Amino acid sequence: MQTVNIANGINDASRLVLGCMRMPALSVTDAAKIIQTAYELGINYIDHATCYGGGEAETRFGDAIKLTDIKREELIIQSKCGLRFENQTFDWSRDYIVESVDGILKRLKMEYLDVLLLHRPDLLFEPEEVAEAFDMLEAAGKVRNFGVSNTMPMQIELLKKYVKQPIKINQLQLSLEQSQLIDQALYMNNSTTAMSYMRDDSALDYCRLNDITIQAWSPLQHGMFKGMFIDNPDFPELNKALAELAEQYGVTKAAIAIAWILRHPAKMQVIAGTMSQTHLTEMAEATNVNLTRQEWYKLYLASGKFLP
Repeated sequence: MQTVNIANGINDASRLVLGCMRMPALSVTDAAKIIQTAYELGINYIDHATCYGGGEAETRFGDAIKLTDIKREELIIQSKCGLRFENQTFDWSRDYIVESVDGILKRLKMEYLDVLLLHRPDLLFEPEEVAEAFDMLEAAGKVRNFGVSNTMPMQIELLKKYVKQPIKINQLQLSLEQSQLIDQALYMNNSTTAMSYMRDDSALDYCRLNDITIQAWSPLQHGMFKGMFIDNPDFPELNKALAELAEQYGVTKAAIAIAWILRHPAKMQVIAGTMSQTHLTEMAEATNVNLTRQEWYKLYLASGKFLP
C-alpha cells in the first residue's frame, strides 16, 4: 500500500482511506472483518462522520475494533462534524464542535481523534468560534489535527486568519465522471463548454500551494450519489477504456478508476466506502498501478472530455 506524508506531522498515511458511512449496515462481527481486512491491506486511515447512521457508524466501529488485534496507535482515525440532519442545518459553532467531539470519542470508545474535519461549510460560521473550539480540543488532547471538507479557498483563508492550527485536509468530490476539480484549467476562457466555468475557486491548486491534502470522495460515482459509472451502460466509452487497462494491468476496472486519481501529482488520498472485503481488496490494487500520462489522458477523454 502506498503511503503519503501529510504536511505538518501526519506521516505514512495510506493512500486509500476506509470510509465508514455504510458500516451501520454490518453486524459488529462483519464490521470487525472489514476493519481487519483493511489493516492487512495496509489501509491505516479511517474516515467517519457524526452523520453516518446518526453516529451508529462510529459506535459500530468502536465495538468492532475490539474484536481485532489492531492497536489504536496503528490507525489514523478521522471524523467530521457540522452537518446536522436532525434539524437540517450546518453548525460550526464552538459549542457544537466541542460537543460533537465528545460524542464521537464516546461512541468510538477512544480518548482522542487523529483528525477532525469540519463537515461542509456552515454558511453562518464565525471563525473566532471555530478557533476557540480547536484550541479547546487541542489543549484537552482530544484532537491532534484539523481540516475541512468541501470548503473553498477563501473560506479556508478566513479560517486561517483566526485558527492557529494548520488546516491539513480538504475532502472534495472527484472521480473520472465528476472531475470538475481539475477540468476548468484545461478549458480556461473557452466559451463553447460549461467545463470552463470556475466552480471551486481553484481549490485543487490552492490546496497544493498550501500543503493541504485532498481526500477524494465518491471515486467511482457519477453525479451526486447517482450510482457507480463502473459497468453502467450510460458510460460505454469510459467502461471500454477501463476494461482495456484493467486487462493490461491485471486488476479490476474499479482499481483503474482509483489509480487515475492517485496518478495526479497532487498526491491525493482516495476514500473507499465499500464494506465488501472482496471489493476493498480489489480497490487496494489501485496503489500498485502507475498509469502513464497517455493512459491517464485516455481515461479522461473516454469520460466525455475533449482536448481544446
